[in-house]
Amino acid sequence: MSATEKETAQPVKKGSFIQENTKSLAFIAGAIIVLIGIFIWYQGVYLKNRAEEAANQMFKAEQFVGVDSLANKAINGEGGYPGLEKIAEEYENTKSANLANLYLGGIYLRKGEYKKAVDALSKYSATGSPVIDPLALGLLGDAYSELKDYKQASTYYKKAIDKSSNKFTSPTFLKKLGLVNENLKDFKGAEEAYTKIKTQFPESAEAQMIDSYIARAAAQAK
Repeated sequence: MSATEKETAQPVKKGSFIQENTKSLAFIAGAIIVLIGIFIWYQGVYLKNRAEEAANQMFKAEQFVGVDSLANKAINGEGGYPGLEKIAEEYENTKSANLANLYLGGIYLRKGEYKKAVDALSKYSATGSPVIDPLALGLLGDAYSELKDYKQASTYYKKAIDKSSNKFTSPTFLKKLGLVNENLKDFKGAEEAYTKIKTQFPESAEAQMIDSYIARAAAQAK
């Protein structure tokens, strides 16, 4: 083999990966910077503006929420004010939309539209509130109870009770848990729920006549 052929046969020295892919890496780095910028804008500007807009839109709807005769206006809106359904749909991922779903669940329960109540309440996301979060779960239990799906109702009452122990919601949902457990023929579980009211929340309204419930469940459990 000649010297020229030997030179030709020598392996070509390659640079490092970074040297060989400078243009590609520069493009990737640029794309990452753009995406970070978009994310910061989305979090800091877009979502903030949407949240403020949604909160303003909620003002009128919240005035209608507590009045049964105005329930349809709360749901569908009036004039230039959108209803809770529109707020929940158009302002998704905002606190106002989350609250709108909770309101909708409660209104649908009052109207006897239990499947719609389940749909709305299922979209509610926990906020960390020791009262509101268990209330949302308990309302789901109510909706399933009205639909005579007592197994699901029992599940959500238990979740509501486990979420937060407090004198506002716990006695109520313990009693409802006892009642659905009786429907499920789980009389021992019903007795346990009623007994917790007596021992843990003796000052509650639910505790005043709970002895008769305990006795009834205990007799059936034998």
